[in-house]
Amino acid sequence: MDELFGKLAEKIKQSNKTYDLERIEKAYDIAKAAHEGQMRSSGDPYISHPIEVAIILVELGMDSDTIIGGLLHDVVEDTSVTMEDVTKIFGKDIAVLVDGVTKLANIPYSSRAEQQAENVRKMLLAMAQDVRVVIIKLADRLHNMRTLDFRTAEKQRNKSLETMEIYAPIAHRLGIRSVKEELEDLSLKHLDPVAYHEIEEQLALRKEEREQFLENIIMRIDARLEEEHVTAQIDGRVKSIYGIYRKMYIQGRSFDEIYDIYAVRIIVDTVLECYNILGIIHDMLRPIPNRFKDYISTPKQNMYQSLHTTVLDKEGIPFEVQIRTWDMHYTAEYGVAAHWKYKIGLNEKDSLDDRLAWIRQLLESQKESDDVEDIVKSIKTDIAPEEVFVFTPRGDVIRLPVGSTVIDFAYAIHSAVGNKMIGAKVDGRMVSLDFKVKTGMIVEILTSGGQGNGPSRDWLKIVKTSEARNKIRSWFKKERRDENISEGKMMLEKEFRRNLIAPPEEDREKFISDIATRQKYNSADDFYASIGYGGVSLEKIIPRIKDEFVRQYRKVESKISIPTKKPPRKAQGGVIVEGLDGCLVKFARCCNPLPGDDIVGFITRGFGVSIHKKDCINVKNALQNGTDSERWVKASWANSVKETYKSTLDILGSDRQGLIADVSVQLSAMHVPIHSVIARELKSQQTSIQITVGISDIEQLNSIISNLSRISGVISVKRAVLS
Repeated sequence: MDELFGKLAEKIKQSNKTYDLERIEKAYDIAKAAHEGQMRSSGDPYISHPIEVAIILVELGMDSDTIIGGLLHDVVEDTSVTMEDVTKIFGKDIAVLVDGVTKLANIPYSSRAEQQAENVRKMLLAMAQDVRVVIIKLADRLHNMRTLDFRTAEKQRNKSLETMEIYAPIAHRLGIRSVKEELEDLSLKHLDPVAYHEIEEQLALRKEEREQFLENIIMRIDARLEEEHVTAQIDGRVKSIYGIYRKMYIQGRSFDEIYDIYAVRIIVDTVLECYNILGIIHDMLRPIPNRFKDYISTPKQNMYQSLHTTVLDKEGIPFEVQIRTWDMHYTAEYGVAAHWKYKIGLNEKDSLDDRLAWIRQLLESQKESDDVEDIVKSIKTDIAPEEVFVFTPRGDVIRLPVGSTVIDFAYAIHSAVGNKMIGAKVDGRMVSLDFKVKTGMIVEILTSGGQGNGPSRDWLKIVKTSEARNKIRSWFKKERRDENISEGKMMLEKEFRRNLIAPPEEDREKFISDIATRQKYNSADDFYASIGYGGVSLEKIIPRIKDEFVRQYRKVESKISIPTKKPPRKAQGGVIVEGLDGCLVKFARCCNPLPGDDIVGFITRGFGVSIHKKDCINVKNALQNGTDSERWVKASWANSVKETYKSTLDILGSDRQGLIADVSVQLSAMHVPIHSVIARELKSQQTSIQITVGISDIEQLNSIISNLSRISGVISVKRAVLS
């Protein structure tokens, strides 16, 4: 181990940076003594791990305090050394680093996922104070992934999944490319070993061909730049295994169809030279249309900047050219770590604060949720590598994760815009609220100034980003407490009935109050309200509630009001089919039945029971012809249907400007979600609008038809009959 520490000391000397070697050696001696007798799964002494972590930190260019933090990062968690000892010997700054990467201990958690989420939240809170905390954690995870072969198959998969979902996205957001790509590749090796080795073999088979190809291209570009009197450094790179995997297995491409497996990187001194070289490259090599990206004028969220263009060489082989300045290159390779590796460290902290604003935003938005696991969901969605760039009508760029809707866009602008949203236009055309935005689109959010307006609960099922979800929850939490309590009670009652949780009436209030206390709420009403606005997931806590119910009442069978006969199970969609328990149900598109309609079921071959209105023309024809009469069955709606159903309306109106907007405003005021809108101009100076909405029953549909009929210019509103 002293020999391995010698390797660390040699790395420090080769870095040509000033390090406090005396304090680093002192940290090593303390860590070595503390971990004495502890072994890793590989059979190596445990101290080898902190040393390897410190070596990774030196390679990233981190400072003395970070190296010391890396050597000591496990002593408080795994040995008798305390945080007070670390503070006394090395000072408060290093104690903060060590504490930030130390997992929470001795706290009971209901699940592994909750424990993981709390540890991630603790790390991010420390990271908001000092980003070096998470850089140590990334180095720790990287070495653990490098030695994962020595763990059990289950541990390999769990660690790999956690790394792919949490630590690789964080490394991406911090811009540390080398760490991010290695974490992804090592995770893929254990999550999909067949695909990993297939790509690895493909790359190995073509290694000589690849090296020759890149060498020839670099020589040609270098010669041309020399003719143009441009000085630049040119090198070649190959896409990471995981990067290739995403395109092969997720986008369904073959190895030969991936345009950017090969890449040539050109590094120059100024931004002007970047654009000049782009012109030279396009002059000497044929660019592929729609494959140019300007990340200099529009940097990525992790501050990555570069020009990307994909071109064809004379043999028709596609490859990517990346053009950037040296400062951009340092940021692209090392991200926030470049702050220490290439700059004057903490004297430039202002710019670093701007780059870490997303951490504070993530923690701030998570405060609105009572579910600790939301922070992990946020990392999986909001910090994902894939993002879209969408424009406001004024030309401002809004970055969002791929799959984001116009509602996410509205809340990304401001909470007030999202809360007052009644519709959206994309590139000048009205769209439904679940419309997913794409790069380059211009999105205009339509808002209402009325006091009674606000988001719909259905939006929680539509939005992609945790920022939008938490802002919607926050609105309901503040503005609709009584409604939330009522909704929460109803949702809890429904889950109680579904899971046969029926405490005696005299104990019921105390039973629910005890649940609320265990969930850290001050009262049962607070608990109900949280269920109502979506702050707590019943799906997660019901198993624990059921366990508690069984534990309390299993010895007092006479007190439990469990029905003697199991009630009919509610089929999918809130329909009970006579003689068939829990069958798959689908609603016929020809008549779109709704709660309140008289219905009948038809047993299909392999697709469950198709539910029709009794007066549906197809039902009448089938019964009249005697077709498959034995397959028609009685069906009825469950007593307490709380599902949302799609229904399509045909609206005929005068061809006037703003008619669609008025329809959208009216539906939004009634908190009716819009799934799709199709409008066309008729020859008679009239407009036909076919709009699909989400509703709960026939009464609500009749109310919607009545309100839409009163809009100026609307001639008729009818329930659509679809073929």
